[in-house]
Amino acid sequence: MHITLERPYAICEKGGRSNNEDSIYPLSELAKPSQRLFLVCDGVGGSEKGEIASALACESIQIFFSTFLTGDPTREFINKAIHYTETRFDEYIATHPEAKGMATTLTLVYIGTSGITVAHIGDSRIYHFRNKQALFQTEDHSLVNSLVKLGKISPQEALRHPQRNVILRAIQGTERPTEADVTLLTEIEAGDYLFMCTDGILERLQGERLAFLFEEGTPASMIKDRIAELCNGNVRDNFSFYIIPIQGVDEILKYKQFILSFFYSFI
Repeated sequence: MHITLERPYAICEKGGRSNNEDSIYPLSELAKPSQRLFLVCDGVGGSEKGEIASALACESIQIFFSTFLTGDPTREFINKAIHYTETRFDEYIATHPEAKGMATTLTLVYIGTSGITVAHIGDSRIYHFRNKQALFQTEDHSLVNSLVKLGKISPQEALRHPQRNVILRAIQGTERPTEADVTLLTEIEAGDYLFMCTDGILERLQGERLAFLFEEGTPASMIKDRIAELCNGNVRDNFSFYIIPIQGVDEILKYKQFILSFFYSFI
């Protein structure tokens, strides 16, 4: 499968906070249609250097990918990249003990030859939109999401719950290792969008209200400006996102891959 992109767009803003603990890769001004790896991270820790955690995660993961990746990333490869990142956290904390306790969420998108690989840790999210509908979204590793799944609270109550910012997974270091949920998206079409975001966006935009912005044919630059307009001055947290618009999918290659996979299933 050969997936081509239009120009991706991103924002990384401090929002209602005095300090921006979010980080993205690549920087928005460097994003090109040829980009394959995208990262959006939300640092946790406040005085414990959340901004260092998110920036170090982006740096470490892209270094691991650029150094070791051959072909498309597997679940095992992505979790090895996370373990490498955890060792970098250990090294930083060893020389900066005041940063002990720093952590970060992670969202990762990789545009590959067998589909689009997505991975996440924490409550930052990844969506796959097609003409104002969410075909896929990641499931938060958060306390309130666990309570919703157990039937203890409703999804509406989760939006206002006093512990809605408590996450159950984060990148922190080798003393508290974690793993990402990894999914391969294969039903990709021209006109689709991938959307990665920190939870600051979700203060303002959820569900249908968010999906409605992703109408097929709407330029990613216009969607970016609209989300920024809705969030500026209206959220308490930092807010960051990446919009990745799909320009085209080579269906001939996609069909050949399907035939080959079908053939090999009988060998």
